Parts: sequence; structure tokens; C-alpha cells
Amino acid sequence: MAELVDRDDGADTPHENEGRAPPPPVPRNKKKGKGKKKAAPTLTSEAQRREELQQLVARMRRSRVQDDGGDKRKPHKFWDTQPVPKLDEAIEDAQINDVIEPNKDHAAIRQEPYAMPEGFAWSDLDVTDESVLKEIYTLLNENYVEDDDAMFRFDYSMRFLTWALTPPGYRAEFHLGVRAARGKKGLMAFITGVPAWCVVRGKRVKCVEINYLCVHKRLRTKRLAPVLIKEITRRVNLAGIFQAVYTAGVVLPKPVASCRYFHRSLDPKKLIEIGFSRLAPRMTMARTIKLYKLPETPTIPGFRAMQPGDVKECTTLLTSYLEKFKLHPHLDESEVAHWILPREGVVDAFVVEDPETGAITDLCSFYHLPSTVIGHEKHNTLNAAYSFYNVATSVPLQELMRDALICARNVQMDVFNALNVMENDQFLKDLKFGIGDGHLQYYLYNWKCAEMRAEDVGLVLL
Repeated sequence: MAELVDRDDGADTPHENEGRAPPPPVPRNKKKGKGKKKAAPTLTSEAQRREELQQLVARMRRSRVQDDGGDKRKPHKFWDTQPVPKLDEAIEDAQINDVIEPNKDHAAIRQEPYAMPEGFAWSDLDVTDESVLKEIYTLLNENYVEDDDAMFRFDYSMRFLTWALTPPGYRAEFHLGVRAARGKKGLMAFITGVPAWCVVRGKRVKCVEINYLCVHKRLRTKRLAPVLIKEITRRVNLAGIFQAVYTAGVVLPKPVASCRYFHRSLDPKKLIEIGFSRLAPRMTMARTIKLYKLPETPTIPGFRAMQPGDVKECTTLLTSYLEKFKLHPHLDESEVAHWILPREGVVDAFVVEDPETGAITDLCSFYHLPSTVIGHEKHNTLNAAYSFYNVATSVPLQELMRDALICARNVQMDVFNALNVMENDQFLKDLKFGIGDGHLQYYLYNWKCAEMRAEDVGLVLL
């Protein structure tokens, strides 16, 4: 997902290189008192569960999961020049659902790239070249998203980047880099756009999903981010696309929806050891492990890994399901095959096959996004699974997602993350997810429509 973040460096330009994570809960100091100490009350199992879930606030946060507040009076030097609704602009009429600026003729679009600050040059990046992909991986690994306490840093694998950046119909010119103009000419900044069809309140819209805006730490004061955004916009416009979708952890002009992350512990012992979560008061490690224990294997009859032969039925199943949401992607069979068919270490997907008819009735999926654990003597990696697209028709969604949790645990995931989009609220509480500490804002570029609730969103961006 694109995580466009305001920075206080003289402009409110989007940035993806900051994380927000609250400090771990500080144990309360015991007060000294006279007389015999009273024994601590014994918590019921339900109270223990609630208290533990409250403590399971993620230590690592994507920069998109930040304070959901926003000063509507604050000027946004960059975004106030862009075709997006103003923060204080009320859009309540559901009939408003259209472009802000009309599409431009090809001749009216700037033909030459925007000028770069002295010492830098544009670079078209061929992500099918392993050496170039390695440069992108290194830039993101060292400069992308890191929590405030420098404990965790995202570690996008090269296989993940290949998956994310080369879906059917991708455009090489939308993989845009900035290099030093002299010397080693290393990769210093990066932004991408992936073409996609979205449906916004019933209207099909050709757009790009903007992602991976990253500027090297040493160059945060060079104001490269606004130029990157303007240049990717120019290139996208030249291809006849004038809308975009992206997400952010802060409030910019203007969110179309605001969602929350929830986190489900799969390996609580490891999460506590690395500081991702803490033991709840009066909880032991053994009791915490028991609290989050799952069955060894999936329990739904006919539950199995998705296979290439399932793509057609899964496309029909997913298309029908997504139509109930006000913002969702339109995926054809080639896109479903690309995005959802299992790839080792990247994405896992499972279906339920009716034992009698052989029909595919249910689908669940999650993608893998690990983080480096910085400076820990025992653990090097935090393995996180992220809920992707899930459709339940023959069993309750809660039951389907319990089997997804089991499968994630069985491929060594430590935590399972999910947004409260689509119908995910149906399983978050009962499956012991803990609420995150910030909001994920969804944005549409050059499009105006009424705001949506989290449960109206049927789109998950990487």
C-alpha cells in the first residue's frame, strides 16, 4: 500500500520513511502501604483475555498506522495544489461521484520530465533485472518503514517485490527511480504505480495504485517527494490514466475512508521476547500461550490450498462478493491468478471444495511481510501475515478465518494482521484480535465522492 506521510520539513509532502509505534506499556510502580498486603484479585478467563488483548498493541507499525487526528485548518502546501477534495469540504451527497479535473488531451500534458534538483537524475527501473531489483530491495530495506524505537524495519523480499510490481498490464515506465547524477549513481529514491480497475460507488474507474514512495534517509531535506509524485503523475497521465488510489497513516486532503488495523498473536512467546507485545498483568507466559493456542490443522472439510485449476471459480466467487462494497477492485482471471495463487514466502491462499459437488465455495488468503528485528540477540525476523481477500459462503467467516490463522501459524507466522474492511468485523473479536493504535486512510486522486465507512471498503493495497 502506498503510505504517504506528512513531514514537518517545510512542506506537507507525502513520505513513506517514518513509522509510528507507541512505547511499550510501563509497569506500574507498587505503592508502599501499612498493614497486611491484600492478594491481587483473580481475573476470570474472559477478563484475562480482554486485558491481554489490550496489551497486544503492535510495537511495529507501518507509517500508515498513525494518529487519526488532522487539523482541517492546517495548510497543505503540496496537496492544496492537487485535484483532491479539501479537508474541510463536506461531501455528503451520494450522487457526487466523478472526476475533479477532466481528462487532458495527450498534447496538453507536459511532454518533458520534471527537472530534478542538482546532482540527481531520473532512472527508469527494469524490475525484471535482478541487479535492479536488488537495488530496490536494498533501498527499501534500509530506508523505508521503521518504528520510532528502531526495533523493527520492514524487509520486503525480492520475490515479494516482483509479485507486487509485475501484475498483468504493468507499465515499466511507472517504476520510477532517482539516482545520483555523479559518482556511483546509486538508487536514492523510488516510487511506483500499478495500473488497475477500481469500482467507486458503482462506477468503473481506470486508475493506478501508488506505492513504495521512498527517499534515502540522507536526502530527506532535498524535497524529492513532491517531484517524484508530480513526475509519476505526468507519466500516468501520458498513458491515459488520470485517477489514483493510495493509503496513508496521516490525514491529508481528503480521506475517502478511514480504517483500523487489528493484530492476532500466533507466537506470543516470541512477540513478548522481541518487545512486540508484553505480558498482561497477572498473566504468566504459559497462560498467555494457552490463550492464543490454535488447533494443529484446519478443521473445515474440503479446506485445501488453492490451485491453478481453481482460478476461474475463485474469480467468479470473488467478483460476486466484492460487488457489495462501495470501493473495490475489478479483477479478471489473470489478475486473480497473479495476486492470489500461492507463492512460497509471498502469498498463501486456501479454498473450500464441496466434497459432493467439487465446487469451490469459500476462499481465504494472506500475504507475507516480515520485518527485521533490530539488535536482538536471539531473534532476527518478525514474520507477519496480512489478511488479503476472504469470501465465506458455506461456513461462517469466523470459522474460515480460524483455519487461515492455523495455516499462517503452520508457515511460521508470528502475528496475523487484518484491517476492519469488508466483513472482517465478524471475526476480529471472537478470534482474539487486538486493536491497533492508529488509522489507515484511503485516498482517491482526482476523484470526488461521499465518504465511506471502513466496512464499505473492499480493496486491500499491499
